[in-house]
Amino acid sequence: VQLQASGGGLVQAGGSLRLSCAVSGLTFSTYAVGWFRQAPGKEHEFAAVIDRTGSTYYAGSVKGRFTISRDNAKNTVYLQMNSLKPEDTAVYYCAARNGFRSSTWHEYNAWGQGTQVTVSS
Repeated sequence: VQLQASGGGLVQAGGSLRLSCAVSGLTFSTYAVGWFRQAPGKEHEFAAVIDRTGSTYYAGSVKGRFTISRDNAKNTVYLQMNSLKPEDTAVYYCAARNGFRSSTWHEYNAWGQGTQVTVSS
């Protein structure tokens, strides 16, 4: 199983980025995929998840600014991030879970390597 996160970078506050998570080695359409983030010295923080039906759930800190979506034909999940704030700065990870959606890092079965997002003020 492999998850490849990409799309991170440096952006000014108020700007946008779109992250991608390419998944291989599993039956993608049956998995929930979540995005988590980790700032220096902090634990992994849940951001968003999309389940196999396309149902989504967001952390309060990103709701209304981030949008998660999936393309089952491309085995890819996206995280569109708008109105970015300096506090969104972190390494962003995608993770896959064979089952219901979850906001808990350790309940996932596979994790990607992360992509750095830096938002300058």
